[in-house]
Amino acid sequence: MHCELVVPGLLAARNTARLPGVELLMARGRCSRGARESLEAWLQDAFDLAEEPLAAGALTLLGAGGEPAGHRWSRADPVHLRLLRDRMVLIPASALRVTPDEARTLAAALNTHFAERLPLEVADAERWVARVAAELELGDQSPLALAGRDVADALPADAGSVAHRLLNEAQMVLHEHAVNEAREARGELPINSIWLWGAGRVPQNTSAPWHSVSAADPLALGFARAAGIRHRALAPSAAAWLDRAPEDGRHLIVLDALRAPLALGEAAEHEQALAALERDWFAPLLSALREGRIGMVTIHVPDAAECVAYETIRTDLRRFWRRPRALEHYA
Repeated sequence: MHCELVVPGLLAARNTARLPGVELLMARGRCSRGARESLEAWLQDAFDLAEEPLAAGALTLLGAGGEPAGHRWSRADPVHLRLLRDRMVLIPASALRVTPDEARTLAAALNTHFAERLPLEVADAERWVARVAAELELGDQSPLALAGRDVADALPADAGSVAHRLLNEAQMVLHEHAVNEAREARGELPINSIWLWGAGRVPQNTSAPWHSVSAADPLALGFARAAGIRHRALAPSAAAWLDRAPEDGRHLIVLDALRAPLALGEAAEHEQALAALERDWFAPLLSALREGRIGMVTIHVPDAAECVAYETIRTDLRRFWRRPRALEHYA
């Protein structure tokens, strides 16, 4: 069995603790170099869709078990937009801690207002999608990519465009909603806008080399479903995943827990998430490789500056002269 992990953010921040499992896998494995890219771009390449615009909305709906039915869908993620003196910054849903009830209630209010002009569905609390018209031109930058940044350049250039008007209407609906009044009373940021991005239809002729894909993000599961590959929600740990995994084939596991704290500049949360990945995934998979339960472990780091994949087989672990180093050595 070949277990492949894609772990964006693994080498993107300084970590004070040593992580023996992942450090050994990287030290003893073979390094492959490639272009630095986002997780979304990496998935597009992996599923042979690099030449197509990212249909994030349709694929997210597909991965969440919905049926895009040939329509054009956009992501319509809940965000907080804050107007500062000379710029407008975006705070993504991962920093807002949106609850499922809040997501459903706010989406229902927007659906009441927009009706068939912009029907929304909630894939999960942080990821919403909307059916959009073919003529609606939208960007492809996700809220995580824009977190804390001035979003002026990512907004529709024409202030009178349909997309701009839809965003303005959504903001008016959300502005004084009871959900946001309750959030502000608790000292939480209101969900005062949606962010439209990644419009398109489910791509055709999708392919990938894996027998299964496991992920928490419905976008990754949507890629798998579009390709006809077995897909399932991310297991809580490598041990749980191994208990139900087949004995052969290539299997992709998307571990994206580091992305949000990295984008938000939350160093402590990033370090905690990294420690959890070491405990729940890297160390158990290293043990499984030693024991022969799996034949190969590959760690993909798409946003690394240089080496973007580390491939390790059981016999590589005997290369004792290749001493493990702290992750900052690889950054």
